[in-house]
Amino acid sequence: MKDNFVIAIDGHSSCGKSTVAKDLAKHLGIAYIDTGAMYRSVTLYALRHGMLADGGRLDEKRLLDSLNDINITFCFNPDEKKNEAYLNGENVENEIRTMPVSRNVSVVSAVADVRKAMVLQQQHMADSRSVVLDGRDIGTVVFPNADLKIFMTASAEIRARRRFDELKAKGDNVDYDEILRNVRQRDEMDTNRAESPLRMADDALLLDNGNMTMQQQFDWIMNALRQRGLVE
Repeated sequence: MKDNFVIAIDGHSSCGKSTVAKDLAKHLGIAYIDTGAMYRSVTLYALRHGMLADGGRLDEKRLLDSLNDINITFCFNPDEKKNEAYLNGENVENEIRTMPVSRNVSVVSAVADVRKAMVLQQQHMADSRSVVLDGRDIGTVVFPNADLKIFMTASAEIRARRRFDELKAKGDNVDYDEILRNVRQRDEMDTNRAESPLRMADDALLLDNGNMTMQQQFDWIMNALRQRGLVE
């Protein structure tokens, strides 16, 4: 097993990137950096401080002026057995997964200076240790020299159904059609934004998990790691 390596997992929203990345980190004993949670936390901050009306316009100048006041960290919750996102010391793991944040995160994450600030934090988190990261531009921008790059996808309908089932299981009152519209809208915005658009890196492996179980996805990636000599 290589001493320090980077696994970059990119792909469309709601395709299970975070879940498989967390499973890999736990199995391999390496750090997991939830980049999506970082952009969601910035979005939550903007919503809370009146910089962004739900479904409305972003006050970009106010947000950029506040970037130094936004501190995002991850702490392990032993009860839930997972890392959780903290915004300025407050656990926001559940709040950043709600629909108001989902509806607006693509607007915030498209801002160039927001992305630059988050990329610097992500690169710093990966100093001198093995990490697995998931997001939209990990293999193309954040870590273009990652040891393994995966691009995950599935149909919009499958991804919306997964998101719907996840939120319903939490007790949220959600509508499948609204979630499907949100998934498609995020795909459009992520793919066509000017700053670090979502795209598959030239040297990434494509993983369409529409008809795969979580275990099959995990085994697929572990096999790719073995083929590269990163794990035994």
